[in-house]
Amino acid sequence: MWIPTEHEKYGVVIASFRGTVPYGLSLEIGDTVQILEKCDGWYRGFALKNPNVKGIFPSSYVHLKNACVKNKGQFEMVIPTEDSVITEMTSTLRDWGTMWKQLYVRNEGDLFHRLWHIMNEILDLRRQVLVGHLTHDRMKDVKRHITARLDWGNEQLGLDLVPRKEYAMVDPEDISITELYRLMEHRHRKKDTPVQASNHHLFVQMKSLMCSNLGEELEVIFSLFDSKENRPISERFFLRLNRNGLPKAPDKPERHCSLFVDLGSSELRRDIYITVHIIRIGRMGAGEKKNACSVQYRRPFGCAVLSIADLLTGETKDDLILKVYMCNTESEWYQIHENIIKKLNARYNLTGSNAGLAVSLQLLHGDIEQIRREYSSVFSHGVSITRKLGFSNIIMPGEMRNDLYITIERGEFEKGGKSVARNVEVTMFIVENSGQILKDFISFGSGEPPASEYHSFVLYHNNSPRWSELLKLPIPVDKFRGAHIRFEFRHCSTKEKGEKKLFGFSFVPLMQEDGRTLPDGTHELIVHKCEENTNLQDTTRYLKLPFSKGILLGNNHQAIKATKESFWITSFLCSTKLTQNGDMLDLLKWRTHPDKITGCLSKIKEIDGSEIVKFLQDTLDTLFGILDENSQKYGSKVFDSLVHIINLLQDSKFHHFKPVMDTYIESHFAGALAYRDLIKVLKWYVDRITEAERQEHIQEVLKAQEYIFKYIVQSRRLFSLATGGQNEEEFRCCIQELLVSVRFFLSQESKGSGALSQSQAVFLSSFPAVYSELLKLFDIREVANLVQDTLGSLPTIVHVDDSLQAVKLQCIGKTVESQLYTNPDSRYILLPVVLHHLHMHLQEQKDLIMCARILSNVFCLIKKNSSEKSVLEEIDVIVASLLDILLRTILEITSRPQPSGSAMRLQFQDVTGEFVACLLSLLRQMTDRHYQQLLDSFNTKEELRDFLLQIFTVFRILIRPEMFPKDWTVMRLVANNVIITTVLYLSDALRKNFLNENFDYKIWDSYFYLAVIFINQLCLQLEMFTPSKKKKVLEKYGDMRVTMGCEIFSMWQNLGEHKLHFIPALIGPFLEVTLIPQPDLRNVMIPIFHDMMDWEQRRSGNFKQVEAKLIDKLDSLMSEGKGDETYRELFNSILLKKIERETWRESGVSLIATVTRLMERLLDYRDCMKMGEVDGKKIGCTVSLLNFYKTELNKEEMYIRYIHKLYDLHLKAQNFTEAAYTLLLYDELLEWSDRPLREFLTYPMQTEWQRKEHLHLAIIQNFDRGKCWENGIILCRKIAEQYESYYDYRNLSKMRMMEASLYDKIMDQQRLEPEFFRVGFYGKKFPFFLRNKEFVCRGHDYERLEAFQQRMLNEFPHAIAMQHANQPDETIFQAEAQYLQIYAVTPIPESQEVLQREGVPDNIKSFYKVNHIWKFRYDRPFHKGTKDKENEFKSLWVERTSLYLVQSLPGISRWFEVEKREVVEMSPLENAIEVLENKNQQLKTLISQCQTRQMQNINPLTMCLNGVIDAAVNGGVSRYQEAFFVKEYILSHPEDGEKIARLRELMLEQAQILEFGLAVHEKFVPQDMRPLHKKLVDQFFVMKSSLGIQEFSACIQASPVHFPNGSPRVCRNSAPASMSPDGTRVIPRRSPLSYPAVNRYSSSSLSSQASAEVSNITGQSESSDEVFNMQPSPSTSSLSSTHSASPNVTSSAPSSARASPLLSDKHKHSRENSCLSPRERPCSAIYPTPVEPSQRLLFNHIGEGALPRSDPNLSAPEKAVNPTPSSWSLDSGKEAKNMSDSGKIISPPVPPRPTQTASPARHTTSVSPSPAGRSPLKQGSVQSFTPSPVEYHSPGLISNSPVLSGSYSSGISSLSRCSTSETSGFENQVNEQSAPAPGPGPSYSGPDEPGRKESKTPPPYSVYERTLRRPVPLPHSLSIPVTGEPPALPPKPLAARPGHLENGTRRTEPGPRPRPLPRKVSQL
Repeated sequence: MWIPTEHEKYGVVIASFRGTVPYGLSLEIGDTVQILEKCDGWYRGFALKNPNVKGIFPSSYVHLKNACVKNKGQFEMVIPTEDSVITEMTSTLRDWGTMWKQLYVRNEGDLFHRLWHIMNEILDLRRQVLVGHLTHDRMKDVKRHITARLDWGNEQLGLDLVPRKEYAMVDPEDISITELYRLMEHRHRKKDTPVQASNHHLFVQMKSLMCSNLGEELEVIFSLFDSKENRPISERFFLRLNRNGLPKAPDKPERHCSLFVDLGSSELRRDIYITVHIIRIGRMGAGEKKNACSVQYRRPFGCAVLSIADLLTGETKDDLILKVYMCNTESEWYQIHENIIKKLNARYNLTGSNAGLAVSLQLLHGDIEQIRREYSSVFSHGVSITRKLGFSNIIMPGEMRNDLYITIERGEFEKGGKSVARNVEVTMFIVENSGQILKDFISFGSGEPPASEYHSFVLYHNNSPRWSELLKLPIPVDKFRGAHIRFEFRHCSTKEKGEKKLFGFSFVPLMQEDGRTLPDGTHELIVHKCEENTNLQDTTRYLKLPFSKGILLGNNHQAIKATKESFWITSFLCSTKLTQNGDMLDLLKWRTHPDKITGCLSKIKEIDGSEIVKFLQDTLDTLFGILDENSQKYGSKVFDSLVHIINLLQDSKFHHFKPVMDTYIESHFAGALAYRDLIKVLKWYVDRITEAERQEHIQEVLKAQEYIFKYIVQSRRLFSLATGGQNEEEFRCCIQELLVSVRFFLSQESKGSGALSQSQAVFLSSFPAVYSELLKLFDIREVANLVQDTLGSLPTIVHVDDSLQAVKLQCIGKTVESQLYTNPDSRYILLPVVLHHLHMHLQEQKDLIMCARILSNVFCLIKKNSSEKSVLEEIDVIVASLLDILLRTILEITSRPQPSGSAMRLQFQDVTGEFVACLLSLLRQMTDRHYQQLLDSFNTKEELRDFLLQIFTVFRILIRPEMFPKDWTVMRLVANNVIITTVLYLSDALRKNFLNENFDYKIWDSYFYLAVIFINQLCLQLEMFTPSKKKKVLEKYGDMRVTMGCEIFSMWQNLGEHKLHFIPALIGPFLEVTLIPQPDLRNVMIPIFHDMMDWEQRRSGNFKQVEAKLIDKLDSLMSEGKGDETYRELFNSILLKKIERETWRESGVSLIATVTRLMERLLDYRDCMKMGEVDGKKIGCTVSLLNFYKTELNKEEMYIRYIHKLYDLHLKAQNFTEAAYTLLLYDELLEWSDRPLREFLTYPMQTEWQRKEHLHLAIIQNFDRGKCWENGIILCRKIAEQYESYYDYRNLSKMRMMEASLYDKIMDQQRLEPEFFRVGFYGKKFPFFLRNKEFVCRGHDYERLEAFQQRMLNEFPHAIAMQHANQPDETIFQAEAQYLQIYAVTPIPESQEVLQREGVPDNIKSFYKVNHIWKFRYDRPFHKGTKDKENEFKSLWVERTSLYLVQSLPGISRWFEVEKREVVEMSPLENAIEVLENKNQQLKTLISQCQTRQMQNINPLTMCLNGVIDAAVNGGVSRYQEAFFVKEYILSHPEDGEKIARLRELMLEQAQILEFGLAVHEKFVPQDMRPLHKKLVDQFFVMKSSLGIQEFSACIQASPVHFPNGSPRVCRNSAPASMSPDGTRVIPRRSPLSYPAVNRYSSSSLSSQASAEVSNITGQSESSDEVFNMQPSPSTSSLSSTHSASPNVTSSAPSSARASPLLSDKHKHSRENSCLSPRERPCSAIYPTPVEPSQRLLFNHIGEGALPRSDPNLSAPEKAVNPTPSSWSLDSGKEAKNMSDSGKIISPPVPPRPTQTASPARHTTSVSPSPAGRSPLKQGSVQSFTPSPVEYHSPGLISNSPVLSGSYSSGISSLSRCSTSETSGFENQVNEQSAPAPGPGPSYSGPDEPGRKESKTPPPYSVYERTLRRPVPLPHSLSIPVTGEPPALPPKPLAARPGHLENGTRRTEPGPRPRPLPRKVSQL
């Protein structure tokens, strides 16, 4: 049975549990669990990380921990009783763990590793705390380390700042908000501004001296030198080096490492130097021989210096090499360091041995104890301490020192009868009176133990030596008296045995007879001469002698005159026990000289402070002893002396002696009667203040009042103890009278002079210190009343001196901080006076920082939820006094501009933060009663209104993100909790007072605005928090957004008809609230929109305003990342449900639908924009949104914004043409007017004309970059017209030049023609704008099908590519997936005019083939009925799909949606006709290219001929005969008679073309391919025989016809004829839907066998005989038995037209069929022979016969021209000679075919462009001519050509120069004039021919000057009768598609038309 647990409440999982048992709870090791119930070794509970999931788990898997339970029962909360630091550590490490892994994922390696180390450190420290064996101090230390690391990690990871008190987290509910603010501020400051250390220490380690010829021991002396004051500032660090230059005692680090301590910040400057003096121990001369002298001397060696500023970078200077210098003359040695510092180069140079000193230096910062902790290794190994000279900046009591510093300065000595100067050495001893030498009291420096004697270094031959060596004598005080220092002078001989001969001595006593020590300063000592062997041990012999020239005794005159020699030393005493001051001694010995007391007390002010504090206790005893002796006589003098000493302790140098005085008062002071005198003198001074002229002394007295009162109080206590409390009343009266005097002096106003106010300020600044003293004697209420009266007596006038005001406030501040204020009883007495002064200052906005501090302290004492009566009364007083002024202050300081300095700004923020914390504290303390009293206190509605507006404004300020630092979430949540509580109280007042007739819009608006920004705060968006943080917030505060949302809804409902005031203003704010992803909040707030719609409907009959505002705001809010799919559904469902019963339901549904659709698009747009690179999805999404704004919402500004967003996307993707079209949308909205336009987006303020001009130029630039020059030309003309109308010829000229340059680019630059792909997006997972739609996309340059498909799959990585081209069914549409269906389609140009015009270069035509395309086509072959296995063509139908787009390509996007699709089925016969037409066209093109030598390689023609002839031999064309020419077919399809005739005609035509092609091939075929050519000729005869062609002449007469190389004007607009086999009947032929002229790999030969099943990918059928390569464009019929369409069949323009790389057949098939499965890819069954890639090429001309006359390679007959009399010469236009003159054979004439009319089904066949002559515009009727085939060829070619011999015998004419456009394209022109056809004629053109550019002056619209002049006969089927109509003028660029984009015209009916006008810009 499950029993609720009593004690087992909380545990940690120690082993992972899978939870596989029923109701099992899965747990991981380390999880914390809360236990609810237990049963037989099992617990039931939940993991704290997921409290919603409860389950059971084994008790053995859990380690129980102690915990306390709050709210026992269903909602109980368990809190572990472990140390709070441990709890915080555990939860923080859990949070970090997740984020740490994310750092790895985000590749932030540095932080990842640093955090890893910190986490390990924290875990180690945690173990130490948990073990619990740490001492109290060590525990504090460990916790400090832990919290420092936690804070560091939180800061690095962007987590919240944790408020802590003594290392433990604080609960904001348990402390006041002001205290919380201070804790946060303290931690924030600690984090931001590291405290600058005031103490610094220099660590020095001597490594070695590097020198080439050392060999002697050295002494190295380091010290710090102040070059500004020219004096050393530290003691010396002294160490000895051995002969190798290494420290002598390497095992003792203290001998070679030292720490120069206690450097102040003022000493870290550039003019403080480290000086190093090096002394060698050895012979007198460095180069002397070893045996010259055995005695060793100290001799100068060198010096090095380094500025301390070089160490300030903070880096350790390891192995620093200092250069060592030597002075040029030894006499300069004493100042060598100064010379080096001053860079006096003449006085020193580098040592001869180039010595270098290797040292390690480091500057350490902080207190010495801190340094000991942080650098413990340095101290543990040992380091000597080198102190500063004298006392440090701060003298600590208890510091024991007695150091005498002696500097051996210089000497003046006589020669002593020698010819050269002496080598003087000074030896120093410390000697007692008894003659005993004191041992070990001479210190050379900190690295060396003290010695008993000192030997100076020796300067060579110098009678005035200068040493300047500093020594420290740490002599104990007891040895000081009676001791003296003796200096012995010896001459060091170098000649003899090196003896040192004594020649004199000096001495100086350490203490004078009166007890004073040797005064500081330089002393000139007398040098007493003596003999070499004089014994100086008997001190009595010389101590009676004078020692100094400054102290002369009367009986020693004679002795002094005898000596001229002197010796100078400088002494400096640093002692806490001895004094050099006589006045001090006199004062301390006052009893021996009572008569000197007055003088001594007067001189006390002149005594140095350090002397007084050294003997502080003795001095004070002396003073009070004198006072007891005679208080009448000495009372005021003693008082003044006491005041002087007390004020002396205020000095920072002696500040630390205050505790000494406190100890003295408490323990040693014995003046029980002193209080009377002290009070009397103090009152006397206070009474004199108002009258005194000079206030300085009085101010000194007032400054000392704290300690005076301490003495008074202690004295009184001693007296009470001694007398049992006598005279108590008298004492109280004295104190009262004293304070009355004080109050009187404080109440006086300063009249003119500031002295009085200064005295008042001095008193106030020290008065609060007196409170604690008074409390020792009086009751707390008495003291409080005394203080209240005193503070209350201050003058309250505002114009009082500012400094006094500040001091007055500081006094209030100290009062609040004092013990007096913490007591509730006294606090209630003091509070009114405190508040009064605060109110006064706040009103004047003065001393705000101090006010904020005082207020903070006031509120710190009031804890949260203190329900004591006294606290509630205090809150009453504070609310009444300060709430209003507090609000005004916050408004005032937040509206000020922030100061510029960073320090000032910080101060400014502090002050704001503190006031805010005070306000929040006050509001949190207020109860219902306080709010009620506050609201009742307003007399009028106006006052209440002002208050509410004020507090709402302040709350809005508090919510600002910049109010607190970003990581202060704790503070923000507390603030928000207070705000929402207050708002709930105040909303009642709003409802009661400002509704109905009292309605006030401003206050309600302020309320709603506050509520909205409250909900939108970043710190309340719980969704962004970690789960643990979210849980904590919800537990403590709940979701405050929902609370505020409910309050908004409630207040909105109360408004009634006043709601109309807030429509539409509040729509945006409320919409922003509903977009927050909080379901409860959304459910509460969305219905408000229904309410708004309803009220708007009542007011104006519609809700256009609501709709407009909703739409405007949605865009901006969703683009900021707000809102989601759930919101869209919720918005839709809630509002639809709400409006079900409304009368305006229909319009409401419409609005909701519109907004929902907009949301769909905006969400799609936002999702797309999150991706990195620009892709089609982004552009498509933007286009969809842009169109939605224009068409459905008519929002012009949003429309323009998105135009520019789309423009930027295109530029980024380098879609320059699309970018130009996009910008054109904005351009079309503008007029050429002078209307001023506002600043918008990146446009400045300008006129409409200027903006339109700017846009035009940008668009032209983009069209230029996108190589869409024809469009640019139109815009150039438009803007040129404007320039012309304004006579702006300068710009007009530029524009015309630009236009000309665009024309040049059209003719000179290569353009690639893109491929087009149809893409279907199926399935519900696609974005809304793509879902279940099909598009046609314009591919990138060089992009083929497989590349395009790969790109689409990359853009949609989850999409599945469909492997067939069939329309998908409904299941695909509704699938929760993404399906892509991609295949290539062919563009169908709308206008054929330019494409059909002869002589227009390909450069121009290529533009019209792939621009302004609305229609695309795709063919799919299939079998209908029974399939004949012998001949599949009988049942091979083609399904032709035409796709029509919503906009033409290119446009504002690379892809547009398909608007409609049409499907037409073509019968097998029509299919066959089309295949043959296309193949014939291809053959003519290749032959023409070969003739004009546009082809570098003849292979394409070879392959094409081979494919057709070989297929025919193998039964290709004969299959058509079998299928359609048999009797059964003709009888069963009587309606196909014309088509059968047409097919037969095409077969015959193909034979003629092949014949001519073989002739051309014969001419150009290389030698190695001759066998193949012979084979082709043989096969051609077989083919002819299979067609039943024996002699063409029998049935066909030659008709005059011309290839384009002849005169082009003959053929222009002539009607082509088609004929039936009998030559009499006109056969109308049906044309399929229009095609481009030329196809990539079209073939017309038919295979003898067709496969049943064909593969779309490889082009292979099951039978290898049926394999062939065909690249049908939509104009070729792919003959396949499958039902699926192939990308082969649907492929677009030939790749050669795009100048693209040529692919092999294998690649072509795999590329274009990659979207389809192998079973469904069609293969052609027409041509088994593979087609070469070069066969893709498109060319303009057929035939290469006519070359320039200058060509030297042509024979004379080839250059001859045989025109008819009326034909035009291409060069001159003159009539040429009659052909018959040449004597050549002329073929028999062929009767012309009747004119053929176009069938409605198919408008036209393929068109091949032909170049015009030089003068294409001339009029004239031209006769055709019939040239002879032999004229074209040289005799050699005729005799060798089996083709020609065969053709002559059969009567077949060779091909003439006329293009096939004369049988197909121009037929269209005739038809246009007779019977308009339903569809436009398509066209296609190839790329520029490379040789074209050689022409220097190309004629208009043509660059071909080198054309054929030699006419060649053509078969009758290709001949065209002459017409008299001249051709129409060629169109200007961009005239291809009349009509406008905006009116949707896309296709025009063909018909006769004049010269077309250029298109409007808007059509672009």
